[in-house]
Amino acid sequence: MTTSRIRTYYGVSIGILMVNSTFQRYVGDIGNASTWNFPVQYKIVHDAVPSRMTELHEASLLDPFKRAADELIEAGVDGITTTCGFLSIYQKELADYCSVPVATSSLLQVPMVERMLPTGKTVGIMTYNGDVLNGPYLDAVEVDRATPVAGIPQDSNFVRWIKEGDTSVSYETLKSEVVGTAKNFVAANPDIGALVLECTNLAPFSHWIAEATGLPVYDTVTMVNAFQASLRPRAYPMW
Repeated sequence: MTTSRIRTYYGVSIGILMVNSTFQRYVGDIGNASTWNFPVQYKIVHDAVPSRMTELHEASLLDPFKRAADELIEAGVDGITTTCGFLSIYQKELADYCSVPVATSSLLQVPMVERMLPTGKTVGIMTYNGDVLNGPYLDAVEVDRATPVAGIPQDSNFVRWIKEGDTSVSYETLKSEVVGTAKNFVAANPDIGALVLECTNLAPFSHWIAEATGLPVYDTVTMVNAFQASLRPRAYPMW
């Protein structure tokens, strides 16, 4: 996007508000810059530690996210996204506040994906914590509360990996837990026609989820790629 505003840096269309975490972020994770075929700019929101991200309906972190977004926009980004899908709860507030477009959560894709499916099929949401992803987190991005949701088991290595920043948990262990959760979810809900992954840390395993379930999978990568493509549309030759 070309604008006349003064910038500190140029050529970075996507700014990413980052949870203050220490776990390993594999390629495919929004927080691993190797995931992207375009430059991104990160800004850590220091108050936003993983344990607080599922409590946003009880204790607000909106102001720290606004301040961090201000810094990214002032420096030069053209759009804002985040590293946690639970930030859907702030979609309207951040979109109203920021001077550039904001896409807080991969959950923004759910209404679109629903309309792609035939009658009788529904979207299934996979999340970090299925006990919490309800009510305000869904309402904020116009997701029907009746949408099936499956959380990663809270006693899993996956959850411990994120909560405790345990870098000793292997990729294969995480993959096994995530894929197992997906298979059980789809088996229990045969009407699911596509999956949307709320948790940005599930995205490194999207390929394996799709392979195991036979379903389309939408995640933070599919959302941010589309978001960036709208900010920097491709130029085509005349013929």
